[in-house]
Amino acid sequence: MATGKTTWTIPEGYIPEGSNGPEPEMLSHESVCILNTSDEDASIEITVYFTDRGPVGPFEKTIPAERTKHLRFNEFEEPEEIPTGTPFASVIESDVPVVCQHTRLDSRQAENALLSTIAYPSDS
Repeated sequence: MATGKTTWTIPEGYIPEGSNGPEPEMLSHESVCILNTSDEDASIEITVYFTDRGPVGPFEKTIPAERTKHLRFNEFEEPEEIPTGTPFASVIESDVPVVCQHTRLDSRQAENALLSTIAYPSDS
């Protein structure tokens, strides 16, 4: 039996402008970590919401069966890139139950900051 939910919400998002340290490891980023314990691949759609314009998406991703994958919002390209220095939120929808975690690395200073929290499971 798969663990998780099919809809997750991350109400807080922000890709810091600038980085300090070697890339790609220390590149400031925002990510969603998705665990798929199902025996089926998970088809994921991510919609991104902004404070001053309409949503963007869906960004379509696949999480293989019984695998985990870290998706950096910095690397989203289609249908468009997510801007740095701009607040956003996201909704993750999957065709099989998954578990989502939100993480940010802010390396604008030499003293790096890492934030990580579970996303909100939006479906019952």
